[in-house]
Amino acid sequence: MDKRKIFISPVTRIEGHANITIEMNDDGTVHDAQFHVNEFRGFEKFCEGRMYTEMPTITPRICGICPTSHTLASVKACEMIQGIKPTYTANLLRRLMHIGQNLSSHALSFFHLSAPDFLLGYDSDPAKRNIIGIAEQFPDVALRGIRLRKFGQEISERITGKKIHIMGIVPGGMAYPLSEDNRKALLDWIPEAKQTVQLGINIIKKFHEENGVMVNSFASSPTLYLGTVGPGGEHELYDGKLRFMDDEGIILQDQVSPERYLEFIAERSVNWSYLKYPYYKPYGFDKGFYRVGPLARLNVCSRMKTPLAQEEFEKFRQMSGGRPVHGTFYYHYTRLIEALSDVEDAERILLDPEVTSLHIQHHGRWNYEEGIGSSEAPRGTLFHHYKTDETGKLKNVNLLIATGQNNPSMNRSVLEVARQYVKGENVKEGMLNRVESTIRCYDPCLSCSTHAIGKMPMVISLKDRRGNIIRSIERY
Repeated sequence: MDKRKIFISPVTRIEGHANITIEMNDDGTVHDAQFHVNEFRGFEKFCEGRMYTEMPTITPRICGICPTSHTLASVKACEMIQGIKPTYTANLLRRLMHIGQNLSSHALSFFHLSAPDFLLGYDSDPAKRNIIGIAEQFPDVALRGIRLRKFGQEISERITGKKIHIMGIVPGGMAYPLSEDNRKALLDWIPEAKQTVQLGINIIKKFHEENGVMVNSFASSPTLYLGTVGPGGEHELYDGKLRFMDDEGIILQDQVSPERYLEFIAERSVNWSYLKYPYYKPYGFDKGFYRVGPLARLNVCSRMKTPLAQEEFEKFRQMSGGRPVHGTFYYHYTRLIEALSDVEDAERILLDPEVTSLHIQHHGRWNYEEGIGSSEAPRGTLFHHYKTDETGKLKNVNLLIATGQNNPSMNRSVLEVARQYVKGENVKEGMLNRVESTIRCYDPCLSCSTHAIGKMPMVISLKDRRGNIIRSIERY
């Protein structure tokens, strides 16, 4: 084995399978580091030939963590094909389910996957640096994290009867209403959910105070940002327009319909990963890397829509004098600010008298050959793009996933943190855990982020019986 290379395989406490390669110089410093996503599902290709109306049923199976985001993007694409809009009550229920999924995902990311580093220490025993270790030393934190995730899932179950791979979000609205009993049951969760999110905020802010140098220097290179916002620039997860911002906080594009996403986003394959490199097309490949997700959404938005989240948002913005916050570690804090907004917004929706109305669906038929839908998944902006023939069968499917859009920055962040912490001959496990934790900041969802548009990178090597490569064919 090459002693100048360090392999981290697999990267732990993330969704999906990935490795990291760190290349060392002779003097013990880091030369390069790469994040390898080594699984490819090809979801788009096996959807071709199916009726577009099947997609809202198929796409929740893409991901068990963010099925609602995929369903919403899919349904919006179908509604564009049909030329219809959902009812007011259907929009309330969709927003509520989307909030629940976002809250559940953020709870999983913070309390289960990342909190072991904050509470137990980056250099602690890896056998106990997990949710089991949290349960042993901080049982209240572990229980609250589990119940917060359960609350998010309960929202979907109370409306559609399923916690994951949900059904019931259909073109034109919803297939199921919310009963009065279920509305009251969900409202009863709100006070506990608020307390739990605020507990998480206190945990991460305490870590910031005690580890300020580490937090501020942790993969802090500037990037562009993309998120969706409302008409006034407010934070919007369900039905916003695209806003691109540069590293100085200057808005590059605003109130752009998601239907125009290909005007501004392009992709390029790389030879070490199945996950592509998206970039902001007007700036080109070398200068156009951008980030999505909670950090990006709070950087690009002008305000939060709920009072408690707005208070935290103002504190967040003060960290950089109102300019974008670039430190990758702040994904954790912004994730919790969003979670607080989720709980507050869920309460608002549940108190709307129309939320239990039975007027939940408009009906339509195939009218157009193309549909594009978008939503803000927990990890960032998500696009579903369908093209059909004249019978409604899919000719082309493109799924641009949030994790894929973060891929260039994840690679750069891994390199930055590796250069900061991995040094010398005696490389300790805690050093490598800090490199892994860089990826956990982004909370990637790898299995649904690789996709088939364009060409996939491929290397075919022919070897003789001694293992020597006699010919290699490459396609990038």
